[in-house]
Amino acid sequence: MDSIDITVLRTLRDWRAAGHQALLATVTKTWGSSPRPVGAMMAMCDDGRVSGSVSGGCIEDDLILRYASPDGFDSDLIMSPRMVRYGINAEEAHRFGLPCGGTLEMLLEFNPDLTLLNQLVQDLDAGNLMQRTIDRRSGQVTLSKVPVAAALTCDEQTVSVTFGPQYRMLLIGAGPLAAYLSTMAVFNGFAVTVCDPRSEHLDALSVPGIQKTTEMPDDAVIAFNPDKSSCIVALSHDPKLDDLALLEALHSPAFYIGAIGSKRSSANRRDRMMTHFSETETSLQRLHSPVGIFIGSKTPAEIAVSIMAEVIAIKNGLSLPHSTTAGKERVSA
Repeated sequence: MDSIDITVLRTLRDWRAAGHQALLATVTKTWGSSPRPVGAMMAMCDDGRVSGSVSGGCIEDDLILRYASPDGFDSDLIMSPRMVRYGINAEEAHRFGLPCGGTLEMLLEFNPDLTLLNQLVQDLDAGNLMQRTIDRRSGQVTLSKVPVAAALTCDEQTVSVTFGPQYRMLLIGAGPLAAYLSTMAVFNGFAVTVCDPRSEHLDALSVPGIQKTTEMPDDAVIAFNPDKSSCIVALSHDPKLDDLALLEALHSPAFYIGAIGSKRSSANRRDRMMTHFSETETSLQRLHSPVGIFIGSKTPAEIAVSIMAEVIAIKNGLSLPHSTTAGKERVSA
């Protein structure tokens, strides 16, 4: 799921838990050019605070003007959801900053149920793929676990949206590179865990919002329970740590598996794994090593940029040509 979705849902839950009235807007349909895709969400608190986005800003401003009030939402509004449409004509499209000919339709839900919001966020945090279905007439919401993601659907009776799971990253080895990479990953919406059994290394790592563990790397990978929204990157430069993690990771559904190192050390790692651990050329095709996109990086911060760029590219379904990958040149010894 888009990282902003879970942020919107968590923020909405927190506002409702604090006793605020709140609105959830979901883009259900677009015509022509539109600044945000179908499924984009925005939560708005009764005091005018906003999380997420459904446009470039003008529509958000209009919703705030219409519905935010110190006294909360008008009682006539909160009985049932409503559909609204922006950009019906050229004048309105221009007024709301929509591209030429752009029109979007949104479902507005007033004061979503706190119990169901809590349940949804908890299920997403647990790695479940969830479908949220809203009855357009009554506002009743049902949640269900689903096996595969699906596009938003909207008909005369219901709107159904699929969420989750959140993207996650497991880093093996604490140090300056792990600090930069975990910071970038958190910024891009990943839930990050850093593993290093060397407590003195892990204790020196101070990045807000990450989890830390001193488990042995293979145990950490098993506990991490990688899924198709997970990536695992070995950064320790210590074969005793990196190899253990990679051997478990290679047989997981993780969408990305990478390891730091020069071309020579990466080749030596592949030889070790095939000679001593029964890996094959086929199983090692999933291993990105040397890790990252080739940008001539030398410093930990630059190497972190190259790794994060490759992770995002793979996450977004891009197939990178060999000429752009770090394997073209030496990244790090």
